[in-house]
Amino acid sequence: MNAMTEEMVSDVQTKPPRVLIADDQQAVLDALRLLLKQEGYEIEAASSPAAVLSTLANGPFDALLMDLNYARDTTSGQEGLDLVARVQEIDRTLPIVVMTAWSSVPVAVEAMRRGVRDFVEKPWNNDAVVRTLQQQVNVAREERRQILLAEQEAALARETERGLLPREIPQMPGYEICGAWQPASTLGGDYFDARRLNDQLLALSIADVSGKGTSAALLVSNLQAAVRASSSADVPPCELCHGVNKLMRSNLGQDRFVTFFYGLLDAPARQLTYCNAGHNAPVLVRAGGSVERLHCGGLVLGLAVEAPYEQGTVQLEPGDRLLLFTDGLTEANNAEGEEFGEERLIETAVENRGLSAKGLEGKLLAAAAAFSSGFTDDVTLVVVAVSG
Repeated sequence: MNAMTEEMVSDVQTKPPRVLIADDQQAVLDALRLLLKQEGYEIEAASSPAAVLSTLANGPFDALLMDLNYARDTTSGQEGLDLVARVQEIDRTLPIVVMTAWSSVPVAVEAMRRGVRDFVEKPWNNDAVVRTLQQQVNVAREERRQILLAEQEAALARETERGLLPREIPQMPGYEICGAWQPASTLGGDYFDARRLNDQLLALSIADVSGKGTSAALLVSNLQAAVRASSSADVPPCELCHGVNKLMRSNLGQDRFVTFFYGLLDAPARQLTYCNAGHNAPVLVRAGGSVERLHCGGLVLGLAVEAPYEQGTVQLEPGDRLLLFTDGLTEANNAEGEEFGEERLIETAVENRGLSAKGLEGKLLAAAAAFSSGFTDDVTLVVVAVSG
């Protein structure tokens, strides 16, 4: 935990508890305000549901102590139940304690079924009110502390994951190369890299680690280290995949694997030699509109220590467009659950093959995003455009 996180967590834990009390009777508000101020609470008061919602907008609060019955309806508690739902839309971590007359206990029970943490009966016992509020404040603060820690750890892991990607993609004479990585809300396992090995060779790689979260991000880090340690102008793609597979096998559990594609681009010869370890087959769109898929390779990384790998070679021509992508792009779903799919990806690429690499990248991402109304998984796309 870094110093900033420790300071934020400490701040959450040590501030005086701030409680909002809500009741349509001023005498009740005054009595509760006096009681709770003596116990060290900071108090705000509201006399209507509308005032509660307005005050919460200026939060945060550690608890809400509220009546279920207001001027509109003093018996059923429906107005209070509606308010509970509205409050939870604003802050689901806010503990709600309701006050109700002994004859309305069933309403309080219904409120708890809807997410209220506890209730006290009117007329109340001062000690019971203080004890109940303190218990709920303690629980809520611990929940928020855990949420804050998780958010900070996720942000750090996300920043680390972003740092594994190339800050700048090296360019080779006669080519335009660009890459896009759009992370989802959670940590994922997408990875790509582009490294210039010498004046002629460029190493391109893309991968997708199974699973999500911190463990997937750690495996991405392991993969990058293994690839960079193993890659050189003298190591063919099939040998690299064989060696990286052995290294990754020891770091992967039985239910984890990595799809991986690695290629060596000989820029002057316009040749791409590659090995595909179970990854989505890259799409090579020819200048004339025909399409080839780069399948040659072997098993995904991590399934077998001695998995065999083959490599293939394709001759590139001016006007060709090569697409490397992860399944977050093609598996983007629309409201009906239909995937954007590789067919739509290829159709869009063929129709727009005359664009620059950057222009084609933007067109493909926009088409998938428009189809799915946004991405729910990490999306990675690399575009290589061959010029004259």
